[in-house]
Amino acid sequence: MSFESAITFFIAIFIFGITPGPGIFAIIARAMVEGSRSCFLLALGMVSSDIVYLVLACLGLAAIAEHWGELFTIIRFTGAAYLCYLGWKLWTTPIDLCEDTPVSKPRHGIKSFLQGFLISASNPKVILFYIAFLPTFMNLSVLSIADIALASVLQLFALMLGVMLIAHMASKARRIFRSAKAMRNLNRSAGSIMIGAGAFLATRH
Repeated sequence: MSFESAITFFIAIFIFGITPGPGIFAIIARAMVEGSRSCFLLALGMVSSDIVYLVLACLGLAAIAEHWGELFTIIRFTGAAYLCYLGWKLWTTPIDLCEDTPVSKPRHGIKSFLQGFLISASNPKVILFYIAFLPTFMNLSVLSIADIALASVLQLFALMLGVMLIAHMASKARRIFRSAKAMRNLNRSAGSIMIGAGAFLATRH
């Protein structure tokens, strides 16, 4: 991958990362309720899943999506159900204005990472995007380990930058909500976003 291709790849992945979808909806919902810091591991999980898809695409394993379509369908519906569950939890979260932030407890550690990984992995058609996308920047017939490593690192930084920027803006927006009614509406709006993302994911073909 040339220097020019690397820069173009970084910019393209950044734009792809901030494109609305289930992952971005999940980040917005989390940031609006718990703040941007709580989104880091969630975002890292989603980005890690995308990197897995990138590597699979680089190695020419698109056949997995074709021969294991039933498995990916199960994964997709599992992810959709989980998003709906998170949305329901936000709808039913009690409000406590004694805290500076909503009562929802931030999710830390491996649990948050796995949540993000599941949300992104629930959309296996991402691999098809990379299969169509990568030949623009790399000659897949002569791909080296160094090329794959470079693409993975560029993707990591581009996606994390884009996703955390979205999280920061969503977190800033939540600060205008201070009353119990406003916080309840905020939680329900965020919950509706999550449920909508789950429904969108479940109905995609």
